[in-house]
Amino acid sequence: MGILDKLMGKDAPALEPLTVYAPVTGTALPLERIPDPVFSQGVLGPGCGIEPEKGAVYAPFHGKITQLADTRHAIGITSTDGLEVLIHVGIDTVDMDGRGFSAKVSEGKSVKKGDLLLEFSLAEIRAAGHPATTVVLVTNADEVGTPVLSAQGNIENGMPLLRITKNG
Repeated sequence: MGILDKLMGKDAPALEPLTVYAPVTGTALPLERIPDPVFSQGVLGPGCGIEPEKGAVYAPFHGKITQLADTRHAIGITSTDGLEVLIHVGIDTVDMDGRGFSAKVSEGKSVKKGDLLLEFSLAEIRAAGHPATTVVLVTNADEVGTPVLSAQGNIENGMPLLRITKNG
């Protein structure tokens, strides 16, 4: 929108909101209910948690894998719109040294919404004494906008989870 458009009273085009779709099936919960202060206080970024019912993580949008923890418990993905999301399976699961986790993708791989990214064993996570809460964070919210939880309660992977109105 140019200066003349502003003078003539023309409105700026509306920015399309971004959507993060649920990467796991389970129960969605607000960030502050995650049982870890690093996540619940938003230290790593805003987002939400999901108590998983199944041991699979799917791509929450079209994008590229930008990070994959050696222990396979966390994965970073950047959307084609520049949205950066961290998906962290379980609380303190880094202590498991990769046991019970299997990556189905590698860093640098392009993925489509719904592609299988990780598999994990809920039984092994719980047997190790860790909550299985899966954390979904927008790590560049300062650049793209603050996410708002779209759903609470039961959610299937692929359903809208977070909505971000882009910063203008």
